[in-house]
Amino acid sequence: MTSIGRGGVQITSISFTDKFQQDFKKLSPDLQEKVKEIIKQLKIYPHPRSLRFEKLKSIKNPSVFTVHVTSNHSHKLSFEIDGSKAILRRIGTHKLINRDP
Repeated sequence: MTSIGRGGVQITSISFTDKFQQDFKKLSPDLQEKVKEIIKQLKIYPHPRSLRFEKLKSIKNPSVFTVHVTSNHSHKLSFEIDGSKAILRRIGTHKLINRDP
């Protein structure tokens, strides 16, 4: 990871897994717009507190992180960080992401 500030990382590029792309297509247009905004936020500030950024403790390698997409916490986005690249893994309901990030 590229260190900046207080132990954070800088995300300079983002890639998407096939599963993420499939999940994204199933979302409503409103949720798709929220996800696009979150992706922009991750590039500006990789650890957004407002999105409840957290590391999943159940998965050790690779490290998987999540952020909340909606203010009512119904949907989450999961991703890995490889150097300065974020690899978006899944987008779905809170329950889905906790079961299969």
